[in-house]
Amino acid sequence: MRIDKDCIGERFIPDNVLYGIHTLRAMHNFPITAEKVNPVVIESYLQIKKAAAIANQKAGSLSAQKASLIVSACNQLLFSGDYSDFCVPAIQGGAGTSTNMNVNEVVSQLAMRLSAQGGKKAVKIHPNDDVNQSQSTNDTYPTAGKMAMLKKLSPLLASLTKLIEALDEKAQTYSNAIKVGRTQLQDAVPTTFGRSFNAYASLFRLDYRRLKATINVLSVVNLGGTAIGTGLNTTPEYQRQIIPILNKVSHLSLVQATDLIAGTQNSDAFTTISGALKVLATDLSKFSNDLRLLSSGPQAGLNEIELPKQAAGSSIMPGKVNPIIPEVVNQVAFEVIGNDVTVTMAAESGQLELNAFEPIMFRAILTSEQHLARAMTTLVENCVAGITVNTEHCRQEVERSSIAATILSPILGYEKTTQIIKKAMATKQSVRELVKQEHVLSDSLIDDLFSPEVLTNVRKANQNQLRTASTHH
Repeated sequence: MRIDKDCIGERFIPDNVLYGIHTLRAMHNFPITAEKVNPVVIESYLQIKKAAAIANQKAGSLSAQKASLIVSACNQLLFSGDYSDFCVPAIQGGAGTSTNMNVNEVVSQLAMRLSAQGGKKAVKIHPNDDVNQSQSTNDTYPTAGKMAMLKKLSPLLASLTKLIEALDEKAQTYSNAIKVGRTQLQDAVPTTFGRSFNAYASLFRLDYRRLKATINVLSVVNLGGTAIGTGLNTTPEYQRQIIPILNKVSHLSLVQATDLIAGTQNSDAFTTISGALKVLATDLSKFSNDLRLLSSGPQAGLNEIELPKQAAGSSIMPGKVNPIIPEVVNQVAFEVIGNDVTVTMAAESGQLELNAFEPIMFRAILTSEQHLARAMTTLVENCVAGITVNTEHCRQEVERSSIAATILSPILGYEKTTQIIKKAMATKQSVRELVKQEHVLSDSLIDDLFSPEVLTNVRKANQNQLRTASTHH
């Protein structure tokens, strides 16, 4: 055991751990969840500590020996991926101070142990004076959070791209598959599955652009602002060097905020990305609802498409298969929308020079990014890629649908067309058959009007025949 001290008192720390008293207190104070700080935040924090050590050495405020040891400790942790000593719960008070202290303690302890290898006398590396030099939780923590969000965006955008590509493929495959359109769940004029799948792809392209735009927002960081954005306890050289060095270490393209005070106290970047994630979640849920509805039945539902069968759907009803992939995507969407509410409330609850509630914002946003990426992966691989359209069934539904008579309205007028629709529904005849029986129009014009190409407005009906018919009626 070793004794560690802080401003409150002393605690015994096991020798086999790298963390110290601040981490121990956090573990005691925040027994909210077993979930720890996201590993990508820890990775980003280690990159900040490494960059800060290099910048402080260049500024002449940290010895080359100490800087080298801090860098070596950060490298070992980053390359090993062993984050077992980062034990602070994800939900924490203190605006992230416990996370920063945890990283400072682990890096300093490991650096000292590295200095003592080979029987050498250990070099004293202080968690605050050395590892945290020229820094504050208030500039390092939001920077680490933004870095983590940027890193999580890459797999999210990749998953979204695959979904768009899968929908484009379905649009091409079923470009001519005619179907009954629906508005307010009631029959509407016909369309094609090609157009429907293309509309979904267009929707998600907008989501892609919205998310892509958040990169510029998240790339602006307040690192160098220290406590409230004034840059207290930093050197001009550190201020000039820290962002370029961090970009080199992290392979990101961060930019220092022009107003570090505004960058420290405001959380608009987090509400921006959270809002974009919410919109994507909303769109995914609507799409999943449509898939469940279109595949409903099969005997007693719409049965217009078939989803890949992935699991037995009932413990009592043999042969039943449920749309489990859209269902799980729906649930992820519900979670993300709830996370956005959390971020919104946390962002508006900040006071004066700092927002104390970034820990819950980071947890919410990073969870949303990760879960959405995974949800879209399973949606593509286990659902969308295997969708088939019941083309013949859909064509028959169009032919039986009285709403197809809308094509007659410009020729016969709204009232006459309404009468035809009512009679067709009452006699259970198709409008096409009824109009032919009543000799309202020539058979050739009727066939042309009720062709899939005209019904879906792919091409116009024969204009000469239309003019003749319109004049006659």
